[in-house]
Amino acid sequence: MTQENALSGIFRIAIGQLNPTVGDVAGNLAKAREARADAAREGAHLLVLTELFISGYPPEDLVLKPAFIRACWKAVESLAADTADGGPGVVIGFPRQDETGRYNSVAVLDGGKVVAVRDKVDLPNYGEFDEKRVFHQGAMPGPVNFRGVRLGIPICEDIWGELGVCETLAESGAEILLSPNGSPYYRGKVDIRHQVVLKQVIETGLPLIYAAQLGGQDELVFDGASFAFNADRSLAFQMSEFETALAVTTWKRGESGWHCAEGPMARIPEDEEADYRACLLGFRDYVNKNGFKTVVLGLSGGIDSAICAAIAVDALGEERVRTVMLPYRYTSEDSLKDAADCAKALGCRYDIVPIEQPVTGFSSALSDLFEGTESGITEENLQSRARGVILMAISNKFGAMVVTTGNKSEMSVGYATLYGDMNGGFNPIKDLYKMQVYALARWRNENVPPSALGPSGEVIPQNIIDKAPSAELRPDQKDQDSLPPYPVLDDILECLVEKEMAVEEIVARGHDVATVHRVEHLLYLAEYKRRQSAPGVKITKKNFGRDRRYPITNRFRDR
Repeated sequence: MTQENALSGIFRIAIGQLNPTVGDVAGNLAKAREARADAAREGAHLLVLTELFISGYPPEDLVLKPAFIRACWKAVESLAADTADGGPGVVIGFPRQDETGRYNSVAVLDGGKVVAVRDKVDLPNYGEFDEKRVFHQGAMPGPVNFRGVRLGIPICEDIWGELGVCETLAESGAEILLSPNGSPYYRGKVDIRHQVVLKQVIETGLPLIYAAQLGGQDELVFDGASFAFNADRSLAFQMSEFETALAVTTWKRGESGWHCAEGPMARIPEDEEADYRACLLGFRDYVNKNGFKTVVLGLSGGIDSAICAAIAVDALGEERVRTVMLPYRYTSEDSLKDAADCAKALGCRYDIVPIEQPVTGFSSALSDLFEGTESGITEENLQSRARGVILMAISNKFGAMVVTTGNKSEMSVGYATLYGDMNGGFNPIKDLYKMQVYALARWRNENVPPSALGPSGEVIPQNIIDKAPSAELRPDQKDQDSLPPYPVLDDILECLVEKEMAVEEIVARGHDVATVHRVEHLLYLAEYKRRQSAPGVKITKKNFGRDRRYPITNRFRDR
């Protein structure tokens, strides 16, 4: 597009909602080139990619390595050279370093060169973000003249924070705001992003395009759902959530400025669908980006392992998922049948490896040391640890990643065994409370999410959903023998973890004060276990690990 074409009033902007991999500079460059070729075929004048796209986001301490920074810059220069062909220009995120510091930056590429660089001003340092550790604050930016159109390019937090970056860009002549983002998912995040962008649109009087990353990176899931608002506060376009996409939007210049005349209007999933698809995307990318061919998990006949098996089959396909029932003398016939039925419904491999002999062997080896003591939790944990050893042996022998299957309710109060059911490489339901697990199971039985490789119909037997949850480590054991009912427990935990509420506030909601004190005590007591747990998909606003960092040694109790 020439400058005259731009001023005549048509501007086609492509938004690349892609799935980069942290550290894969060559692979990310290839994705950028492929997206640019697609954008060219669609007649786009500019391709907008997301925050730190070349490096992958978040690169964390990788940016402290000079060789990595150099590799990212060479990739940007190489992509810039491609733009000499007269096709679309590119806005792309990358980390850079010069004599003044290290920056989270974007480059504008056109005409075979890097025509402009802008640095992130507002560095987030809360929740999952820790950018002040590795980046320096950029200078307040001015607009970039791209073929006659003055573009303001605030980077992610620059539109979320209060430093006035968008206002500065508007005052210095920007006509359209383009914001490359690395914004992780949590429940309800799309609505929050809309509110943030609308606030900037109202304050600046400019349209704002929000380009969002897609994909899983360790615990984080980037859900996409790129969008824009026009200056008149109308939703200009909305891209799909949890799906890789490239959308070309058509902008027209009128008397009051630029207005989006054409773009997609995708449906945004809600509630259980969004959470399930986040778990699916995060799990799939963790397994695939780390090079695992197959996974294995213990299928107990309970709800947690069943939903994990469903997520695994949906993410990878039945041929890459192996399930193992590890029965002991306390395993019920119902559990044996339910596990077999679940594996059959999902179509994945199902093996049975009894643990009577290894548990007896451990008990025999410890008999002299334990003589004169009563049997209890120690002996129960031997069952769980025997299962963990067997699953890890299968993993070592066949190269299959062990899937961890504990939910957030259990992780919160320590209702899980170190080196037993906590074993594994990744946990797709780590940030889902127990009642949320049930809700997702019911949703999955009635729906098949887009991109899922698993079957339709009832994949989690109804009996698994209906029966009382039990670890089956002793006769007739039920979870609620030692825990409050899960609806009560989950509400108290959400108050303590997500909302940081005082005990008296939680009691005012109708909870028993002794129960709240006990749950709080268990929550603090289990911190050392959580430090040793597998990573898992972030679903809530405050997950364990990145968001909530409590000390292990901690005597505070809210009394």
